[in-house]
Amino acid sequence: MNFFTVLNELMRQSGFAAITISQATMIVISFVLIYLAIVKKFEPLLLLPISFGMFLTNLPLAGLMEYGLEPTFSEGILGVVYHAGVASELFPCIMFLAVGAMTDFGPMLANPISLILGAGAQFGIYMAFTLANASGLFRPLEAAAIGVIGGADGPTAIYTATKLCPHLVPAIAVAAYSYMALIPLIQPPIMKLLTTEKMRKVKMSQLRKVSKVEKIVFPIFVVLLCSLLLPSVAPLLGCLMLGNLFRESGVVERLSDVSQNALCNICTIWLGLTVGATAKAENFLTPQTLGIIALGLLAFSFSTVGGLLLGDLLYFITGGKINPLIGSAGVSAVPMAARVSQMEGAKADKTNFLLMHAMGPNVAGVIGSAVAAGFFLAIFKP
Repeated sequence: MNFFTVLNELMRQSGFAAITISQATMIVISFVLIYLAIVKKFEPLLLLPISFGMFLTNLPLAGLMEYGLEPTFSEGILGVVYHAGVASELFPCIMFLAVGAMTDFGPMLANPISLILGAGAQFGIYMAFTLANASGLFRPLEAAAIGVIGGADGPTAIYTATKLCPHLVPAIAVAAYSYMALIPLIQPPIMKLLTTEKMRKVKMSQLRKVSKVEKIVFPIFVVLLCSLLLPSVAPLLGCLMLGNLFRESGVVERLSDVSQNALCNICTIWLGLTVGATAKAENFLTPQTLGIIALGLLAFSFSTVGGLLLGDLLYFITGGKINPLIGSAGVSAVPMAARVSQMEGAKADKTNFLLMHAMGPNVAGVIGSAVAAGFFLAIFKP
């Protein structure tokens, strides 16, 4: 066997010979997302692992997302992690524990009107559900899982999809996390369209100080009320509020620190990587998946619109005391949506500081999207 024969055989068995146009397309898309994460800094903590997972899964013959019902030596590492963490609902609950430990419900408790804005920003969930159901392409329970993308809450979207339609988890997960990461690109044009410069310049009064007792009682009360009303949402809200109780109790600093940092970072790496790895060319570039991606964008956009329109209404009702930009933060992407509200307010007036005011609707949106998911699960769960 001469050198050229060996070289020819090597090339024949290599990925160069096996790569398809669809795989090449997905790899190029992953490179664009990597560029947005690194150069444009569009939520790199989410977008970078997602885009790299998309890149890895479309490498021909690598088999990183292979997974069988019985253990074999051919199983891919990402496939094993995905089924152990994402499909089992473990990662979504861990992420909610971490989010709870990082969340300060003080701004929402100090300004209860935040709950209204958080609820208004769930408009996209129900609009997307209606559109998906009316399209005739999806069953009602599939439409419900697709609608939850509008809450801009990746863990909740995954949790709902695993319960209602496991076969759609990959597409829904990629859509939910991709749109969360692209908030700085998607929201600002809508915010400028639905508000005037005068509205964006509004400075809101300082929030009242929330007592420690309020902060400790609140998570317990929310879990009790919501779980009794919608038992299916107990795992998510239970983990969210346990993490928050770690933070606010002041007696378990080590647990709070681990939840906010080490646990959150580890889970973010593997969740982002495996969610991106579900975007395999043969499964992703299909009419159904592309339809879910399009509906997810509509859901997210309508959620932003709902929050802003309610913010506009409150602006007029209060005589200009509410800056409607904080309404767009009602989507539950914490704290990305609140930061975008802050940035747009600062563009209108450099001395305007909206971050803490926007955090109220932002954390209210986390609860709102979880409750919306619980509602769908109560109605459609098989």
